[in-house]
Amino acid sequence: MKKVSGILWGIVLVAVGVILTLNAFGVANVDIFFDGWWTLFIIVPCVIGLFTDYDKSGHLIGICIGVFLLLCCQDVLNFDMFWKLLVPAIIVIIGVKMILGSIFDNRGEQVFKQIKENNTTVRSGAATFSGATFDYTGEIFEGAKLDAVFGGIKCDLRGAVINGDCVINASAVFGGIDIYVPENLNVKVSSNSIFGGVSGKERRNNPSNHTLYLNATCLFGGVEVK
Repeated sequence: MKKVSGILWGIVLVAVGVILTLNAFGVANVDIFFDGWWTLFIIVPCVIGLFTDYDKSGHLIGICIGVFLLLCCQDVLNFDMFWKLLVPAIIVIIGVKMILGSIFDNRGEQVFKQIKENNTTVRSGAATFSGATFDYTGEIFEGAKLDAVFGGIKCDLRGAVINGDCVINASAVFGGIDIYVPENLNVKVSSNSIFGGVSGKERRNNPSNHTLYLNATCLFGGVEVK
């Protein structure tokens, strides 16, 4: 995912550079500072996020906001219409996500619930306006709840003892969480994100291997699987 993101951002920067060069030589006269040009700082990252992040709903909302603002700046819509259309669009996107989430069971939530019912200790870690590292080397790991608020968390499972499916509920609010997993562990991601997301690769190395179910919530933050 990180490689795809780098390629897409590289294409965007090359395109901007080429346009500026053509303008400088008088070959073209493309006005990149058109009315509402600043909305591209909302639209472009969200479009790239559709290709690089697991959860699409937050990026769809961001694209709606950016496009509506651009149309308002171009006098296609007025700002009164912006608010009238934006709220219904967000409600529809959230509603569709809830419907799909109900149709397709979230195995991660089931595993987390089962762990709690078995009275298994669910590890908890948090970082608020700070950084924290949680290394489970040599420890039996079945589940954890990680919260990063204006802070960063490093969770290392590479040396943990994993005897079955496990789950991590991760929440990143204006913060970041890095999760290091062993090579032989499958990873399945489910996320809800607004202006943020989960990066890294889902892993399906072997159906017979154990699986880490990652349930992530990101608000102007991110979770990365490494």
